Amino acid sequence: MSRSRVLQALASRAGLYVVLLLASALFVLPGLWMVTASLNSNDAVFSYPPRFFPVQWNWENYRTVFEVQPFARQYFNSLYIAVLATAGTVLVSTMAGYALARFRFRGRNGIFLLLISGILIPDEVTVVPLYRIVNSLGLIDTHWPLIVLPIFSGGGVIATFVMRQAFLSLPKEMEDAARLDGLGRWGTYWRVAVPLVRPTVAVVVILSVYNSWNMFLEPLIFLRTPENFTLPLVLTDIEDAYGTQLWNVQMAATTLSILAVLVVFVAAQRHVIAGLTAGSVKG
Repeated sequence: MSRSRVLQALASRAGLYVVLLLASALFVLPGLWMVTASLNSNDAVFSYPPRFFPVQWNWENYRTVFEVQPFARQYFNSLYIAVLATAGTVLVSTMAGYALARFRFRGRNGIFLLLISGILIPDEVTVVPLYRIVNSLGLIDTHWPLIVLPIFSGGGVIATFVMRQAFLSLPKEMEDAARLDGLGRWGTYWRVAVPLVRPTVAVVVILSVYNSWNMFLEPLIFLRTPENFTLPLVLTDIEDAYGTQLWNVQMAATTLSILAVLVVFVAAQRHVIAGLTAGSVKG
């Protein structure tokens, strides 16, 4: 290869890196500003131009989060609700997806289309009937609606669709071999099919955790007492005793709130690409 072509290739690659760095800055800078604002004084949060490095590092902002709100209890609320809702979503979506992919029964395609059409219905449309149902069951100001509803709402439907596509991409011969070895339908599903689609399950876990962790409308409707609040409600109401909005403390609470989702994503990121493309073989 000639020297001019080498220089041209290096210049092209350098230009690509510059474009990628500029594009990534659009996503990194808001997060960087959030972290630095959480260590700034309240007056300096909206200083112009923005200060990405505080003049004085106010670590006590993180302690104040736990003083103005029962933040530890609220953090635990979001954590265990996300765990239970995600476990339920994974269980229901894998079973429903496997049934729609492998079982042959009358009306299967119609049921699938009806299920998918539920994605088109905004959550706001169903708030009133859901509230009446939850109220009639005596579950207002409890966490049960926040655990059960995400399993069967739009996020659960998307999870079922993703799992169905993943199971359709599996060769049927592997399941037939398992059946010949004596495994029943449940054993084939649990011991053969599900382990083979673990990347897709990881994607469903990430989507479910994200959906539950950021849920705002449902907690706003169903919860009453601050001790039962989840993090999205807390982040909108961080004030001192005089009603002054503490923006720096709010940024500290926001920084703490994203840690759990970040840990889940980092733990499952190697499965994300494989899981998202698992259902692209067959439709």
